[in-house]
Amino acid sequence: MKTIIVPIDFSEQSENALKVAASLAKKHGSEIIALHMLELNEAMISSSEGFHPEQTVFLIKMAEKRINEFLDKPYLEGVKNVTPIIKHFKVFSEVNDVAEKHGADMIIMGSHGSDGLKEIFVGSNAEKVVRNSEIPVLVIKDEMEDFKAENFVFACAFKDESLAAFKKAQEFADKLSAKLHLVYINTPGDNFLSTQDAYEKVNKYLQKAGAGKEVNVYNDYSVEKGVLNFSESIQADVIGIPTHGRKGLSHFFMGSIGEDITNHSKIPVITFKI
Repeated sequence: MKTIIVPIDFSEQSENALKVAASLAKKHGSEIIALHMLELNEAMISSSEGFHPEQTVFLIKMAEKRINEFLDKPYLEGVKNVTPIIKHFKVFSEVNDVAEKHGADMIIMGSHGSDGLKEIFVGSNAEKVVRNSEIPVLVIKDEMEDFKAENFVFACAFKDESLAAFKKAQEFADKLSAKLHLVYINTPGDNFLSTQDAYEKVNKYLQKAGAGKEVNVYNDYSVEKGVLNFSESIQADVIGIPTHGRKGLSHFFMGSIGEDITNHSKIPVITFKI
């Protein structure tokens, strides 16, 4: 794991992500890129007076000062290198440019998650990063100074479109020396499969993937509940799901499953682009 990107907005959530990045960086000798995207006022470049470069320079200098203060934390001691990067605008597709330029392996992003009926992840900065990212995005909900990924659950519909995401999940598990738990959630209704049919479907998928992994078929009332309940039952540390990139999180069974899992999971969720 060479390089980790952490989007920084100076919030408690972004610091939670930074702590996880620091934990991983120390274990794997990784570098951290702290990426801050300025929210410059559109009026600055569209007003009749024209663009004021001195104002932009002032805002960038202020951001540089603030991010350097934000990165002055004891838990970053021992990290190979921490590089702050400031972009002028909040253009989330630019994250890919930074990732490609620096050969980044992963983005770690802080998120509020869900508070009652309020879905904070959906429409948030974390979701926008997930939608645009070409590399895996690890979404962190809470403070975790010593991040561990001993048990890693990967849930999908085991359709051919998710083969690339599955292989990325395997790589993630290997890098972190995590035990990979594959799970197919079987739910009531039109998509219900007998246990035998479910295993046949999954085995065909694994043959195409060239993998001989053991798969769990887990029955529950909904895919979201199934993924969360199965993960809790094995004391998982991370949940992995596929994503369709700019089309949003993968609705890999029915409905907004990806968003629901990411919102309601108490443990980190990592997304892999299809």
